[in-house]
Amino acid sequence: MTHEVDDDATPPRRGGYRKGAERRAQILDEMIRMVAEQGVDASSLRSVADTLGITHAALRHYFPSRDDLLLAVYREHEVREQGAPDRLKSAIGDMRESASRNRGVPGLVQLYTTLAADAVQEGHPTTRDFMRERFTRLRADLAELIAADQAAGRIRADLDPIDLASLSIAASDGLQVQWLLDPDAVDGERVLRLLESIVPPGAQPAP
Repeated sequence: MTHEVDDDATPPRRGGYRKGAERRAQILDEMIRMVAEQGVDASSLRSVADTLGITHAALRHYFPSRDDLLLAVYREHEVREQGAPDRLKSAIGDMRESASRNRGVPGLVQLYTTLAADAVQEGHPTTRDFMRERFTRLRADLAELIAADQAAGRIRADLDPIDLASLSIAASDGLQVQWLLDPDAVDGERVLRLLESIVPPGAQPAP
């Protein structure tokens, strides 16, 4: 009796690492497309494997669990977002531009909210670590931009940069959930522009 062997499910050897990297990239590309178009519900391991024409075992060779796959997709999406040409390098401005781009990919916004929801539940330690590290990094990055705005007199200097960064993230994430539930009722970009406008400016620095 013979058994069919799935090459994708066996450890790479003799140049197979390149093939494995290419296959992994192919899976991520397909997942980003599927999630962007159909949302997270359509992204089970088996449905992705069927779409790519590979076995479930082969897919699990690259991504052992659903959490591993969803995290890899979000990381890849985040890397691509960092390369967007219209990054403003301002605390709330970046979020406002992201809200505008996200209108075209609601499934990827849903992916983010799914990861956030998983992170606060038991049984998702990898996702929890990822989201905690992401929030830590994002607060620090935004606080640095806020401090620069304070030094330039665009934001009042007595506001705590970390607190204002936390408020900005909370506003952005909360608006995303509201928009997913009722897209016609909530314009995240407009609301973030409002938040940007009500943060009081400080005294202009001396020339």
